[in-house]
Amino acid sequence: MTTKEIGHLIQEVLPIAKAAGNKILEIYEDIDNFNVETKDDNSPLTRADREANTIICDGLEKLNIKFPIISEENKEIPYATRKDFDFCWMVDPLDGTKEFIKRNGEFTVNIALIYKNKSVAGVVYAPVLDEMYYAVKDQGAFKIAATKKEQLHATLFHSEEKALSIVCSRSHLNEETQNFINGYDEPLKVSKGSSLKFLILANGDAQVYPRLAPTMEWDTAAAHIIVEEAGGTIVKAADGQAMQYNKEDLLNPHFVAYGNRVD
Repeated sequence: MTTKEIGHLIQEVLPIAKAAGNKILEIYEDIDNFNVETKDDNSPLTRADREANTIICDGLEKLNIKFPIISEENKEIPYATRKDFDFCWMVDPLDGTKEFIKRNGEFTVNIALIYKNKSVAGVVYAPVLDEMYYAVKDQGAFKIAATKKEQLHATLFHSEEKALSIVCSRSHLNEETQNFINGYDEPLKVSKGSSLKFLILANGDAQVYPRLAPTMEWDTAAAHIIVEEAGGTIVKAADGQAMQYNKEDLLNPHFVAYGNRVD
């Protein structure tokens, strides 16, 4: 597929993400009917996760161009099959389930298109904010809010600057991450849930997001390309190399996301 064709395809994905977000909001407002369960890894699962997943998968399967779907809430596809995918969708129907349950509004719908281990297009919808973010490789990153569309640009910064804004997880801040943050000069800590942390970088409202704790590929893939197309970078914390997707192990390495870092 050409970049232009991917761009057209992603425009068809935007309403799918919005529909999933609308269903999540409907359930979010029905506070007595969350139906919270616990998965095998002890993470929470709600009716919103399941119903949003159904909407997204049904929508993607109805597109004229069809690719396999890797989703947090689907049965895992064996790597022996996945390794031969050129293109595939990477989906987290409700990123930030803990924030959803806490009712702080900090959750998102994430849909990414992966090509040969790289995120080449992504859609992130924030239902409570009614903000749609998307990007396609080499076409820029954009935000749509209140029918207004704007291109995103990460902040240009140098790591030695004082009072940089450092984004951290609202529910998963650990000692290793805090030590990383302490390495900056009078950093300003910004706590957020879900992939909203990446969007703050892409918006230019923060400069660094260290994630020195476990995440899965579907947590990051959609926002990854948005950060990159806004001028930022995301690298593995261990060696500074690029992140990869559709790996044999879908667990991400620890990573650091930066705005437009010039050093």
